[in-house]
Amino acid sequence: MTVGRARLGAVVALAAVGVIVGVSDPGDVPAAVPRNAIAVDVRGGPAGPAIPPGFLGLSVEYSSLLSYSGPDTAAPNPTFIRLVRALAPGASPVIRFGGDTTDWTWWPTNGVPKPPGIRFVLTRRWLAVARATALAMGARLILGINLEADSSKLARSEARVLLKDLGGARVAGLELGNEPEVYGSIGWYTNAEGVSVLGRPSGYDFDSYLADYRAVSSALPRGVPLAGPASGAPLWKAGLSRFLLANPRVRIATFHAYPLRRCYTSSSSPTYPTIANLLSPAAVGGAATGLRAAVAVAHARGVQVRLDEVNSVSCKGTRGVSDVFASALWAVDTLFHLATAGVDGVNIHTLTGAPYAPFAFSHAGGHWRAQVRPMYYGLMLFTRAAPAGSRLLTTLHARAPGLRTWATLGPGGTLRIVLIDDSATRRMTLAVRAPRSATLATLERMSAPGLRARGGVTLAGQSYRSPSTTGQLSGAFRAAVLHPVQRRYVVDLRPASAALLTLKTR
Repeated sequence: MTVGRARLGAVVALAAVGVIVGVSDPGDVPAAVPRNAIAVDVRGGPAGPAIPPGFLGLSVEYSSLLSYSGPDTAAPNPTFIRLVRALAPGASPVIRFGGDTTDWTWWPTNGVPKPPGIRFVLTRRWLAVARATALAMGARLILGINLEADSSKLARSEARVLLKDLGGARVAGLELGNEPEVYGSIGWYTNAEGVSVLGRPSGYDFDSYLADYRAVSSALPRGVPLAGPASGAPLWKAGLSRFLLANPRVRIATFHAYPLRRCYTSSSSPTYPTIANLLSPAAVGGAATGLRAAVAVAHARGVQVRLDEVNSVSCKGTRGVSDVFASALWAVDTLFHLATAGVDGVNIHTLTGAPYAPFAFSHAGGHWRAQVRPMYYGLMLFTRAAPAGSRLLTTLHARAPGLRTWATLGPGGTLRIVLIDDSATRRMTLAVRAPRSATLATLERMSAPGLRARGGVTLAGQSYRSPSTTGQLSGAFRAAVLHPVQRRYVVDLRPASAALLTLKTR
């Protein structure tokens, strides 16, 4: 089939606004919708709020920045910068520095002995590299501030140097502490006798935390918003109203989520890291369900909600689960669930050497090289499907194991429909009906050799070379032009794959 001139002209027009940059022959058009096709209906009414600018960002441990950006303050790793900026096209990506290292980090402070739990020391070089990286990305920053050390003087000193050297106007918030719900149960450090020492007494609870936060935050510089509680505990989410009432300077309510757990988990548990568990409804939708009440509480007070630490498996991830193509499908589905719940932003957590890191870098011969892992392709598919300003729509379809569907309507009238088949072997034929007629319909696919694949992933026929020296997709862009059949678009959805159907509507 030859694509007509008028339709090719529409493709060129879409390419000019970044919707599509190429086209391929779709093959024969069926005379009728196949009998075995699963009907997918997209409704016109919104199912959620508009996607905010900078919705998708990154969370980086303090100790990992130099591995990602490099030590050169004048020329931070351009491949890293390009990969992060691609997650927030046309907007400022939100970068969070923190995680475990929030409470393991300090700035050497006169009159304050180095606390025993400190494992990372901020330096002028680190600060200069962080500033150069943030400027190159055009990023907004959430900065973790040590709470577990229980020192107002230490926290104030750390916050002041971060604001001064990174630029206070670039800081979206100071996040005091990290997962304080475990201060009384997980050791902060190990002493000389090899004994694990807690950061707080074993009875440490939410009321104790409120007192700590109020006391230490009062010493932080004024004029910059605060963030918290940086918790992943359901009971602490339930206490958000009290937390915000006691701390009116908090403008970003932050939470964490890992659907699966590598540490302290039985292999029989539904949260044990396996591919089947990762793709379960609880794993892709559980975080969103758990945040709906907190979103309502925060938004009623004009406070944003950000899931500023999330990934597939806690304790740095699991090989064979976090670093394979299944994680890409999990990422797309999870991000849509969170957007539907009204979450204002999401930060994918990463650190050097972790299986769940979306990328890894090396430097040799004056060149940076990136290993782009499967999950990053899922992040890119979500970015294409849900650009800033687009609104989520309702989709309906018959029950089909492994099938997930999502849709957005962009400000320019572009309708985007994501179709996911996360089953390992079941091929599906879908018949998609849109609420509006289209002047052009195109289909691009995200695929891999299978759910367990670590390589061979493509997005619209393109991939990141291994290693990539540019941080850009390479290869010919492939997007098939589809024609309606009985007012539906027929899509053959392969096992372990996803597709993005883009409709330019009248």
